[in-house]
Amino acid sequence: MKNNQKGKIAIMLTAILAICLSFFIAQFAIGFAGNKKLSTDVNDGPYIDIINNEMLVRWVCQGQKKSKKYHSIELPFNFEQCGLKARVDSVNHVAANAIYRGDFDVIAISDIHGQFALMETLLQQHKVVDLEGNWIFGDGHLVITGDIFDRGDKVTETLWYLYRLEKLAADAGGKIHLLLGNHEVMVLNQDLRYLHEKYQVVGNLFEQSFEALFSDNSVLGAWLRSKSVLVKINNVLYMHGGFSPEIAELKMSLAQINSTFKQSLVKKELGRERASNESFLHGTDGPIWYRGYFGLLSINEEKLDKILKHFSIDRIVVGHTSQEQVLSRYHGKVVAIDSSIKNGKNGEVLLINSDRLYRGYLNGKKSVLEMN
Repeated sequence: MKNNQKGKIAIMLTAILAICLSFFIAQFAIGFAGNKKLSTDVNDGPYIDIINNEMLVRWVCQGQKKSKKYHSIELPFNFEQCGLKARVDSVNHVAANAIYRGDFDVIAISDIHGQFALMETLLQQHKVVDLEGNWIFGDGHLVITGDIFDRGDKVTETLWYLYRLEKLAADAGGKIHLLLGNHEVMVLNQDLRYLHEKYQVVGNLFEQSFEALFSDNSVLGAWLRSKSVLVKINNVLYMHGGFSPEIAELKMSLAQINSTFKQSLVKKELGRERASNESFLHGTDGPIWYRGYFGLLSINEEKLDKILKHFSIDRIVVGHTSQEQVLSRYHGKVVAIDSSIKNGKNGEVLLINSDRLYRGYLNGKKSVLEMN
């Protein structure tokens, strides 16, 4: 009797192991087939490096790496291969101001995360660009409060689109403010945990880690390194995450915060440890990581008022903490604009006309932002 029971148990265990093994083999086969298909479908780039007055242009077309070397810097440089587009007019990037004032409209968007189509639709529907991607926003300012990178599969397309649009805006008297978010900083510092698998394939094809494609020798890498972490436009301060009340203790101006953050942007390029104020700005209470305006442990309004007073502003506009829509907190003193574009289904923008704030929808309509 006991032997029969042992035999039955052994048969059951063998069957279970066989089922588990079959499951893992099937999952591996599916993953392998998916990765193989992905690697042959990938189009990405270009990645343009400039070293010793030479240009190396690399891209991926149908899963095959391509490259072309130029023995001089040819500007303006137009690239159009395999459905990919880029234009380089200058490799000199002037640092932006920290403060802007004027009677112009502002549109703000955040956390695009490689969802190029949603970003493009929002910009078209709200008359920032036309159907060909040309700037039609006049002297208006477009603010992107960080997180172009990670999650989605159209990061490079988004970067080149904004790179081109930045010049078109300036030529028309307008302005684009692309601010750094935590995901830009993560990628530049070799933290690739949220990278879309497409870019893992790209890095493998070029036989280097993905972040190396954005070195300080690259056009996009140098451009990103020139970007600020915050900007004040009239009475509104824009950044990716927010500021904790401790920011006032640093007694730094907005311009000093930008310059200090940028000079300590990529740790491996520093050749030293970050100083205490640099570590604070890059930490959880700094402008790219802070989440203290939301959730059960959010700061009280009295502490928020001290931040507003310190920087002489009426409100702070942030992304980083995902919401279902553009919304306000603290009676309009904080506006959250991460409308979960990263999910690839929907998104909104914030529109500011004089002192009037609106939610801008994907269909081009808008409604007054409720000051909750």
